[in-house]
Amino acid sequence: MRIFNYAGFEVSVVFGIGMQELIIILVVALIFIGPKKLPDLAKALGKGVAQFKGAMDDVKGTFDEGIKKEMNQVKDSLLEDKSDKAQAGEGDKKEGAPPDPYAVAEEKKEKPATPS
Repeated sequence: MRIFNYAGFEVSVVFGIGMQELIIILVVALIFIGPKKLPDLAKALGKGVAQFKGAMDDVKGTFDEGIKKEMNQVKDSLLEDKSDKAQAGEGDKKEGAPPDPYAVAEEKKEKPATPS
């Protein structure tokens, strides 16, 4: 929804319908429906839009809950795998990964040099 300033009034544009088109639609509705039934029709239309919006919010909430649940399950399984590897002594080592240069340097410091 875009909002424009038109002749000193803020005019919102919904679905590409401007102020002039909206006035024409209201005049045509007034002619065909009549002044007695137009307020009732507008009230029913407003209730329908409100119910639709509420239903869409429910669907969105259900979808968001499902996504959060799935994300938490994946997160928990990854944390469980990481803790299992840590308990097994694997840590974060990967197969085929180069050795940690800091660990190699520490091992060299701990081992005394053997004379050749």
